[in-house]
Amino acid sequence: MLSHICILLQLRESNATFTNMKIHNFSSGPAILPAEVMRQAAEACIDFNGIGLSILEISHRSKEFLAVLSEAEALIREILGISDEYGVLFLSGGGSSQFYMTAMNLLGSNEKAAFVDTGVWSSNAIKEAKAFGQVEVIASSKDKNYTYIPKGFEVPKDAKYLHITSNNTIRGTQYHRYPETTIPIVSDASSDIFSRPLDISKFGLIYASAQKNVGPAGVTLVIVKKELLGKANRHIPTMLDYRVQIEKESSFNTPPVFPIYVSMLNLRWVKAQGGLSAMAKKNAQKAALMYAAIDRNPLFMNPVEKEDRSIMNAVFRLKDESLEAPFLKLCAQAGCSGVKGHRSVGGFRASMYNAMDLESVQVLASVMDEFAQQYG
Repeated sequence: MLSHICILLQLRESNATFTNMKIHNFSSGPAILPAEVMRQAAEACIDFNGIGLSILEISHRSKEFLAVLSEAEALIREILGISDEYGVLFLSGGGSSQFYMTAMNLLGSNEKAAFVDTGVWSSNAIKEAKAFGQVEVIASSKDKNYTYIPKGFEVPKDAKYLHITSNNTIRGTQYHRYPETTIPIVSDASSDIFSRPLDISKFGLIYASAQKNVGPAGVTLVIVKKELLGKANRHIPTMLDYRVQIEKESSFNTPPVFPIYVSMLNLRWVKAQGGLSAMAKKNAQKAALMYAAIDRNPLFMNPVEKEDRSIMNAVFRLKDESLEAPFLKLCAQAGCSGVKGHRSVGGFRASMYNAMDLESVQVLASVMDEFAQQYG
């Protein structure tokens, strides 16, 4: 079985499928992972580090997995430059569970949190936080269908924290400068963490579901400043208490072993590529190529304010929506997968996470140019 898995991975790694066509994965998540990470993970499913057991069946209390957990945390701290002031946690429940966990742990029932509304994910976070304290939406881009990042707003000094969503996968907007504030910032960084350098000191808490730039779906990363905890003055269920999870080193209950392992492999890859500066340079090149293809093409348009365009998720539409089906057909013929936009907004979306090669973006840009020649 191991030999069969290796053969399949070799086909993928050599950019081939059974039809000798590379599939260019523009999915917004679960998203593309490096081929070498996939190969290592597949091999570990059969025999992990030569111990005769699969990574899928080893004990989460074993020395082998504790070494994985320790390395994963160490890599996160090294790559992002995180001090001991912060706890680093691997939790379950996805990013959506953090919509309420952040408020449950940080916000007292008589206290206020400030929010910036930039789309569905921040709206969901606002809804969940209202169950635990006062919520003030201090800025929103809803008035223009979430096509920009609000700026120039005042952050109330009496708020416990300011919550933002750093990148918006559905609407294709991203913070390129974070708000200046004296209160802690809580950021949902699910879709752009590890894509660029980050000044951790600006944040009280960062959370991110893994399935973009961290690893596969099934684990959620939380980075939280310890001094903020234990002040909400409420009973917190044990599983949802960040202090307990920090004390138990993400192992109060059985942690998601395999997703943490693959995340560790992916973090090794990020470090080997040159870290976040290298990731930022590569991602900027891909985004520049993608937006140039959209802007030069008279059939397509991008609705986002140029200064707020996402480096991770480029959204675009056809001016004539009746041409969507033939465009998607041409994408499929070229091996471009996952280009269809989110079901709530339609159109198209090119998600360009860390593991995507520049070549894949060039292919999609060529498809757009060819489509313009046929239908322009």
